[in-house]
Amino acid sequence: MLGIQEVAKLLGVTMRTLRFYEDKGLIAPQRVGTMRIYSKREIGRMQLILRGKRLGFSIKEISEFLDLYDVDPEHQEQVRALRASVGDRIASLRKQKRAIEQTLEELISIDRQALAWLEGSPVRPVDDNDTSDD
Repeated sequence: MLGIQEVAKLLGVTMRTLRFYEDKGLIAPQRVGTMRIYSKREIGRMQLILRGKRLGFSIKEISEFLDLYDVDPEHQEQVRALRASVGDRIASLRKQKRAIEQTLEELISIDRQALAWLEGSPVRPVDDNDTSDD
């Protein structure tokens, strides 16, 4: 059992972060007077929450995942829900990646054209297969 300062340090977060997730109902440390005491279970839940946030899941999605963990001792539903959420996240990230790659190509083309104009050269069409500046 650890206090809020020790848990914050252990997880590399602020005490405010821990209080935020407590306010959202994702963790429920024990109270001894005004002190918050964190069990291994609460620390484990915080590790799952932080991992979920790093992977881009919303608080709602993380909450649903944690709820399944509590009601499904075999963790079958939790793993199914996790796979569905991960699949959706992968699809979303791939879409973002394509958009970023397209934006990079456009910016590289604009940069080349601007440089050519500054150097007084005629602007040549950009070869989409030219990756010499990457």
